[in-house]
Amino acid sequence: MININYFLKGFFCIKSANSPAIALFASFVAVGALFKSIGLNIQESILSTSLTYALPGSLIMAESLIVGASLLNIFLAVWLVNARLYPMTVSLFPLLTHKSQPRLKYYLACHFIAVSAWLIMKENYKSVDRKYRLDYWIGVGAANLSVAVLATVFGFLIADYLSKDMMIGLAIVNPVYFICVMVAAMKTIQMSLAVILGSVFGILFYFVSPEWCILFGGFTAGSLAFFIGELY
Repeated sequence: MININYFLKGFFCIKSANSPAIALFASFVAVGALFKSIGLNIQESILSTSLTYALPGSLIMAESLIVGASLLNIFLAVWLVNARLYPMTVSLFPLLTHKSQPRLKYYLACHFIAVSAWLIMKENYKSVDRKYRLDYWIGVGAANLSVAVLATVFGFLIADYLSKDMMIGLAIVNPVYFICVMVAAMKTIQMSLAVILGSVFGILFYFVSPEWCILFGGFTAGSLAFFIGELY
């Protein structure tokens, strides 16, 4: 069972000053409009956001449908882009474990892993009794997913009024929010170096391989930041 009090505490974090709600809503408005433009109906759009959740996975799926990719290719593309969530899962779930929580709840809770929810939980977990952290996390995730689904529906309904440039502008609001949050979180040498070097190497690797620059830049910057931080 989920402790409703801690669930609601997590759920209403969406109203906090540093909440990703506005940025998340803006980006998924663009996703909803994109889904309509590629021929999905509103039920399929809601189901896609509910199951895929994270923004990059939704965009990859839509782009793959546009170019006529097979279902296998779409599955592999979404699976690979969402593999970036694995390090977040590894770093977060040891903080949420408690012997009183059934294993099934952890499988449910994994679905809510996304940068927005992860950032909220990492900031607040110390203030929550360890026994109820998982319930709190499910509340945080449910709130973020609810915002994403509602925004998808809204974007689907107003798709005819959004130009291509407007959709692109809305889609990048969430990444800009993440950058701002990461800058605000630069409290350790490792975090600071990861953000700064990631910005530098991302640009440098673009001139080598535009398709892989984010992956190579992030991996190089993160690795250097970790090892330099360990030395100090």
